[in-house]
Amino acid sequence: MTTTTGPEPFSTPRLDALPLDTAYADEMATVLADPALHTYTGGAPEDAGALRARYARQLAGSPDPAERWWNWVIRVRADGRLAGYVQATVRGTRAEVAWVVGAGWQGRGYAKEAAEGLVAHLLGGGEVRTVVAHIHPDHAASAAVAAAAGLAPTDEWEDGELRWRAGASGI
Repeated sequence: MTTTTGPEPFSTPRLDALPLDTAYADEMATVLADPALHTYTGGAPEDAGALRARYARQLAGSPDPAERWWNWVIRVRADGRLAGYVQATVRGTRAEVAWVVGAGWQGRGYAKEAAEGLVAHLLGGGEVRTVVAHIHPDHAASAAVAAAAGLAPTDEWEDGELRWRAGASGI
């Protein structure tokens, strides 16, 4: 279960989702180093120091008390290495989610598995009733991940991205 105090770990058949910690910044800087990961989201890879600072801000939580930031790194159980992350911004009964798997770990189904696990974890905890993701219309891989995780495209757009949804509608 994920609580108001923070994210609880969860697992899938091959992956462990571990609550974010600044101690992961060094390894995650390597995982996220490929500039291609920013093609649809913008930005650029961060070095370990910048990533550590960002993680510290995320761990401090949202300045809005009605919003919670839940972040996990994804560890491949077979080799113990980190491969990416999943995250959820929770407001009321709605969670807005995202996922990133490092370029070196893509093509193995890890993003789909992590996203499926995240959506199941959030909807299974009882607090979240609706999960949404925003996906660039040209990002076919991310759309496939969303579909595998049980999200369906809507007719809603935000900042040039299509909203996908799972769970109760209209929230």
